[in-house]
Amino acid sequence: MEFPSKVLEDAVNQYAKLPGVGKRTALRLVLHLLKQDEPQLQELAASTLRLKSHLKFCKECFNISDDVICEICADAGRDETILCVVEDLRDVMAIENTNYFNGRYHVLGGLVSPLDGIGPDDLEVESLIQRIENGKVKELIFAISPTMEGDTTSFYISKRVKEFPVVISTIARGISIGSELEYADEVTLGRSLADRIPFKI
Repeated sequence: MEFPSKVLEDAVNQYAKLPGVGKRTALRLVLHLLKQDEPQLQELAASTLRLKSHLKFCKECFNISDDVICEICADAGRDETILCVVEDLRDVMAIENTNYFNGRYHVLGGLVSPLDGIGPDDLEVESLIQRIENGKVKELIFAISPTMEGDTTSFYISKRVKEFPVVISTIARGISIGSELEYADEVTLGRSLADRIPFKI
């Protein structure tokens, strides 16, 4: 793709680094931004920078938060005895949109994937074990995408917590094998949570 301006090319190349954005889409985005007023562009740049400078990770569940403790963990109305284990923020958002779940979460920050060099020590597994050791958790729900990496992660965690008196369940396999949790529709995801089944080793 030939560009009439080096500045334009640099901007397109930066936007093309975003997931799911190719060069043509990046060019459309950049050309759209060119039509905006400077204050709008400054606010876009400022909000992007605030992502790094102001966002925090909840010290309880490791969800993204504006404060040290996220709104879900701070909500006394949530059932702290049920812990839903998820891969990342997108899964928390997907489950919250169903309005089926009233427990708490634990965000692993990824999945065990030996081929990608990601092991249990790279995830928030030890902090999960510590939460269970505190004695309040009665049930763990694995709400993890049913992929090879997801099953490997669930299996590893289940082996680590088998000595504790917690019920381990997983969302029902209404979610297609190999699909990503964030793309499931809300009804299917909600029913999968409501009809969760025991996790078998």
